[in-house]
Amino acid sequence: MTAVFLYGLLLFAVISIAIAVAIFRFKVRASEYSNWGAFGDASSESGPDGMDSRNHLDNDLDSTGNDPDSTGDGDAVEGDLEARAAELVSQMNLDEKASLSSGRTFWTSASMDRLDVPSIWFADGPHGLRRTLGPEEREESHPATCFPTAVGQAASWNRELTMQIGSAIGVEAQARDVQVLLGPGINIKRSPLGGRNFEYFSEDPFLSGKMATAHVRGSQSEGVGAVLKHYVANNQEHHRMSVSAEIGGRTLRQIYLRAFNIPVREANPLAVMLAYNRVNGTFMTEHAELLHVLREEWGYEGLTVSDWGAVQDRVRSAKAGLDLEMPTNSRNDQELAKAVRSGNLSEDILDRRVRKTVETALRGKKNSRSEISFDEEIKARHHDLARRAAAESFVLLKNEDGFLPLDPSAALQVALIGAFAKQPRYQGTGSSRVKPTRMSSVHDGLLDAFGEKQVTYAPGYPYGEGSGDVKVLREEAVEAACQADVALVFGGLPPGSEAEGTDRSKLQMPEEQNRLIEAVSEAQPSTAVVLSNGSAVAMPWHEEPKAILETWLAGQAGGEAKTDVLLGDASPSGRLPVTFPKRLADTPAHLNFPGEDREVRYGERFFVGYRYYDERDIEPLYPFGHGLSYTRFEMDSFSLNTDSIDVRSMQEESGLEAEIQVFNAGDRTGQAVLQLYVEGPEKRLRRPPKVLRGFRKVSLETGETRSIQFEIGKRDLAVWDDRRSRWVIESGEYRVQVGASSRDLPFEQKIEVEGVPKDQGPLLDRHSTVRQWLEDPQGRRAVQPLLRMMGDAEGRDRDDQSDMRDIIANFPLSKLALLSLGGTAEKMVERIVQQVRSNEKPPDTGLDDPKDT
Repeated sequence: MTAVFLYGLLLFAVISIAIAVAIFRFKVRASEYSNWGAFGDASSESGPDGMDSRNHLDNDLDSTGNDPDSTGDGDAVEGDLEARAAELVSQMNLDEKASLSSGRTFWTSASMDRLDVPSIWFADGPHGLRRTLGPEEREESHPATCFPTAVGQAASWNRELTMQIGSAIGVEAQARDVQVLLGPGINIKRSPLGGRNFEYFSEDPFLSGKMATAHVRGSQSEGVGAVLKHYVANNQEHHRMSVSAEIGGRTLRQIYLRAFNIPVREANPLAVMLAYNRVNGTFMTEHAELLHVLREEWGYEGLTVSDWGAVQDRVRSAKAGLDLEMPTNSRNDQELAKAVRSGNLSEDILDRRVRKTVETALRGKKNSRSEISFDEEIKARHHDLARRAAAESFVLLKNEDGFLPLDPSAALQVALIGAFAKQPRYQGTGSSRVKPTRMSSVHDGLLDAFGEKQVTYAPGYPYGEGSGDVKVLREEAVEAACQADVALVFGGLPPGSEAEGTDRSKLQMPEEQNRLIEAVSEAQPSTAVVLSNGSAVAMPWHEEPKAILETWLAGQAGGEAKTDVLLGDASPSGRLPVTFPKRLADTPAHLNFPGEDREVRYGERFFVGYRYYDERDIEPLYPFGHGLSYTRFEMDSFSLNTDSIDVRSMQEESGLEAEIQVFNAGDRTGQAVLQLYVEGPEKRLRRPPKVLRGFRKVSLETGETRSIQFEIGKRDLAVWDDRRSRWVIESGEYRVQVGASSRDLPFEQKIEVEGVPKDQGPLLDRHSTVRQWLEDPQGRRAVQPLLRMMGDAEGRDRDDQSDMRDIIANFPLSKLALLSLGGTAEKMVERIVQQVRSNEKPPDTGLDDPKDT
């Protein structure tokens, strides 16, 4: 009995320990899922500066928009929906399943009354809701708040603010009975000429991913699903429906896939949209390899939906992993049923695809909030949010002698020049175009502030209904500037130059605007230029005006926001999310954009945006991250928590920590944007000089000092190794830099990083050179006996052998052995390769779990 009792006690203890370990691993895994790669979110501070704690951003709501504390177990809810979807699909016949594989109308998925499967209403929503008047309507839509486009949201560098925008759009979607928003767009701005650059966040995948994460969390907090688009490499409009983006593995992983990976991990979007284009020859809707990355490596379990009309072969796309084709396509539905009947497609695959669609529809119905109405109170509140968001997005590129802000109490005569002052460009052209609830203009705002007697207006250039002779309009504008104390010129890109379906042909603004700015600046030294554009532009006149304010495409409240910033009621706090080059020839993709014969080679590799300018040592017009303020910030006391670290000890709670003090040394409240970059060692794997790995936006009163913390994780140090097909961290000296832009990083700390030994050096094989074998510790031990045999075979002494190694260092090992020992060397080389490869198992670094790849 005693033995039995002891055995039972021992068994109970073992089970308890196992359960405890499982719970601990689950918590660690959950923490990694929500926070992996997060950088600069570790502070517990919260407040109006938009930099609330990581807990606020990650834990308030689950992926369906429900409060886990108020609705019960989120996993149980997910399980119920999955089980219900599976049950409904099991009751369908083959033709019914196939009928749910594409949309019912242009904007809605198919429903099934017999089983009470509801329809899903999709609507565009990157910067505002575009809910059309009917399910087949393509153009006319209901009024909605038009927020700054994605480039402006990214320029705010404010995740909390972007989350609020996503939330507001989600509320309006609920009021219009929309279950899924087609946004945000997260494609990388490979070239400034991209026609939809206004609709995407940044040239940098880290900034893009973090802003997209905030946007998704915002909309899904209201129970409305978000769709990340366009997966992947949809970086141009030229031949966008058929072009093949030819991209290397490292470039895909480190730039284009990384931008999607961050929000997939940290926000769990309801759906991911598959792009029109091909990648390395295969259409994205049929790209089994890249859908495997999304599903299996990243662990994504949401819906995959095609871009509208993107499907080429419905059966192949179903096999690859596409769940729902949009819009309606009954012919392709029939093709699926036919393929199942013929044995060309497993019915189990079709079931899995349909279950995702049904589950999404059930979730949309469950999260519906019919009590919400888009009333005047909500319209006013969202307009105020759009105004604040626009003001935070503006980037003060230049401000000589503190020219801005203007003082409305001063007796100034102000000349407003440029048609954009009265007729603002506030969004791009294409599927994301929103019908605003109201509009504002900077002309009206400044007129109210200064009074009619102090403000004159001249259109300056032809635009819209106010067209006229270019020369006459310019002369009238110059005359108005000469009669005033201050001239404000409003220019930018015309609507047709930034549109879905077409790329820009040049970096320049319209020539009539460039000449206008030059003429006004020459006639009136007290001139500022206010730009409205969705991507970088050339500024041949940039030295002439006193100030340059970039306002992007600022949405419906942009006019009021411009007034706020020009008069100092708001201090500009935006920073460039893209590099502004001096000329098109300086841009990374210049020789490979937009490609030819429906193929575009990403020849710049991962040297995209500022990475390229740093690598080539090219001075941009304005660098990535640049932006001025009406106040002055000082940084001090930058430190790391250690000067050396072993990556195997880096866990989520004990990684590399950085801290810096920031002080408002100016005479007004403002928001500082601190940027942290990591520079890796120059080892086997080439890398950019530095990459963004953290940012914080913080509001400071005059004289206020705050301590800002950053957390650096393993992924922030890792690069993709194509040969090993995994992330690796190379040993060596890393530099952590902090400052105000990618070209203004006055603070630096060095840290010695010890990587996993098996990640160091090349992956050796029979084609590796003798030098590579000798530089690898394991390879050196394995190959030295063979090298001694080769030396003995040719009768050389040790000195001769050493000299010979220098001469033949670049010979492939197999070729050198063949030349020295003849045919007998082949088996010896194979044994050596197998010996080294047997020790090449993936190291346990936390980077090689398929869901961490």
